[in-house]
Formats: sequence, C-alpha cells, structure tokens
Amino acid sequence: MSVDQRHRLILSRVRDRGSARLADLAEELGVSAVTLRRDVEHLATRGLLTRVHGGVTLPAEARAPALAGPPPTIGMLVPTAHYYYPGVIKGAQEQAARAGARLVLAISRYEAAEERAQVRQLVEEGADGLLLTPSGEPGGSRAEWPAGLGVPAVLVERRAEPAGPASHLDSVASDHAHGAYLAVRHLADLGHRRLAVVAAPSPTAPGIKAGARAGAAALGLNAPGQLDIDRARPPERLVADVLRLVRDGGATGLLVHNDEDALSLVRHLSAAGVDIPGEVSLIAYDDEVAAFCSPSLTAVAPPKEEVGRCAVDLLLRRLAEGPGAVVHHLTLLPELRVRESTA
Repeated sequence: MSVDQRHRLILSRVRDRGSARLADLAEELGVSAVTLRRDVEHLATRGLLTRVHGGVTLPAEARAPALAGPPPTIGMLVPTAHYYYPGVIKGAQEQAARAGARLVLAISRYEAAEERAQVRQLVEEGADGLLLTPSGEPGGSRAEWPAGLGVPAVLVERRAEPAGPASHLDSVASDHAHGAYLAVRHLADLGHRRLAVVAAPSPTAPGIKAGARAGAAALGLNAPGQLDIDRARPPERLVADVLRLVRDGGATGLLVHNDEDALSLVRHLSAAGVDIPGEVSLIAYDDEVAAFCSPSLTAVAPPKEEVGRCAVDLLLRRLAEGPGAVVHHLTLLPELRVRESTA
C-alpha cells in the first residue's frame, strides 16, 4: 500500500467516525505504530487531522456544522448513473445519511435542456440545496443558469470560469491534469520517451491533455502525440490511427480516456498483433472497469467517493452559515493504480 493510499484510508476512517484511536487505525491498515504516527503527523501538519490523546479527530473547521430545523433535502444532478458517477453518488449518499440529510437524485443524460428541467423540478419539490454536475463546463452559454437557482449550489466535478457568473459557487473536483501527470511520470519512469494521449471529447479531456503536456515538458520528454476519438467513425479507423502512432510514430506509451475506450482499444490492438505491454504500455483514465481487462489495465483513479462526500460537506456548511460564508473551490488529487498493462 502506497503512502498516498494510507493517508486516504486514514482520512476516510476518521471522516466516517468523527475520531479514531491510533491503535485501531494501525491494526486496520496493517502497519506499525511508528508508521501510523508518522502518517498522522504528516496529515496533522497539513491541517487535515487534529491529534488528541491516543487518537485523532477532524479539525473543527472540517466538521459539517449543525443545522437548525428539520433535516435538509439535497438535490443532486449528475449526467449519468452508469459510468463514473456511481462512486460520486455513493460518497454523497453516505455523507448525507451521516448528517441526517435526504438526497434526491436526478439524471440529465448529458442533455442541456433536460438538466435545467430536472434542476427546476428539484427546486420546486423542496430541495434546500443542490449538487450540480452540468453536462459541460459551466462557462459561455452555460454560465448563467447554475448561478441563479435561488438555493445554494455546489458544482461537482466541474469548475466555473474565473470571474464568470458561477465562479462564486462552492465547487469540488478531481485534478485531472495531475492525474495525467501521474500517468506520464509512471511511463517515463519505466523508460518510455514517446507518448500519446487518446481521448474522447468530454469535460475531463482538456485537463487530461493539459496535464500530459505539462508532465512531458517537466520530465524532458517531447510533447505527447494526440488522437481524438470520433465516435461517428468506425472503431477500425481509430485502431488504424493508433497503429500508425505506435509502429510509424514510435509511441511506446499510451494514455487512453476513458476506461471503456481503453478496453475496446486493447482488444483491437491485440487482434492486430500488438503486444501489451511488450510493444506498447497503456494507461486508462477513470478506473471504472480497467481492472477487468486482460491484461488488467494500469489506470488513473479520481477520488470519486471523496468528491461526493466533500460536496455534501460544502453544501451543508453553506446551508448552515448562509451566503456570507467563505467560498471553497476544492481540488482533490487522483491516484495511479499500477497493474499489468505497463512495463
């Protein structure tokens, strides 16, 4: 278990219980008392935990404030409940339940008109606050509606444009640029020097591409090749383009967004005689189903459940403290899960 994984588990345990004994944490994580104390000291130094006699607790400012009156109803809008967002929903549901709040879910299916209709219905049915994942980044023509809902709202896995109408909203999102950097660094550490990013159009893709470029530059590599997935084209065309990147362009490391496209690409490349990871190493982005491929795929895993938990905490704080509370724009770092597809 990596240090980052231990830190995440420690924070998760303490957040779930409110406090924890050091001896219990060491036993649950299977680490020595010395290692556990070192981890706790690191987290306490960053202000994420508070040491108490024989244990740890959350800092006072990290605890969701108590709400007066009846339990609040939280409306949650996501684009889909079938990919990526089940983890976000799970984290939000668990955190809302711990706080005694009710979570009501709405699905937009990535349709702008549908998401507005769903949000309007949530508000009309009595939602006290909203967790919003618009189908695209809330900028340009999408900037106005999240900012004028009449109830507090938190953007989830989305960022508002700086100085835009929605920039005053609380938000929590995974740092996908950092996730892409982790992938590039892993491939570089394995000796790969020519990399490429294969990505489907999505709100996540720009951050992944930017992180891959920045990571390559920081590590002294050439800018990664870039191949956009066009779903209107037959998959054979994409495979042919990737084969050119690998066999003509010399790319030996691929970062593919998302998992489903990565699994499909692996099958087609294998059928074309490409050995993974012998000829090319491949990293998937999202880690939804990457572990179920053959070979199992190394993947970047955004902290989906933690995003949901933090979103609920931000909304409850806003409901308790009102419009004068400090606005939070939280960024959570993904982790890299190494499996069989990189060498």
